[in-house]
Amino acid sequence: MNKASWIVGAVFLGLLLFLLTPFGSGILNNYLFKMQKVDDATNYETIKEVEDTCRAMISSYESDKLTYKQYKDSESKEKQSWAEQAKMRANKTASTYNNYILKNSFVWKDNTPTDILEELATID
Repeated sequence: MNKASWIVGAVFLGLLLFLLTPFGSGILNNYLFKMQKVDDATNYETIKEVEDTCRAMISSYESDKLTYKQYKDSESKEKQSWAEQAKMRANKTASTYNNYILKNSFVWKDNTPTDILEELATID
């Protein structure tokens, strides 16, 4: 074997050993994580999926909120039951939405579309 082969082999072995250590693996994972974040933040499909999901949850929340307001003071026990069920659905949607927004906030980076709310309030 010539000298160049030994150098290439040593570099390869050193790189392999580096990546097999917790430190090397951590550096590689951190790099891949940052690349995935950049890809998600700039990928049209990801942005569209997050926006569409948010809009669907907002629509569901608003519908249940209106149903609750419409029937909460009804004299009918059945309609009051509808109101309570709508309130529970709206609050569950609000909780899910708020967690989803936190999880996906990197998609907009302070450039949130005007129809996407920062938070949905729970109904008391």
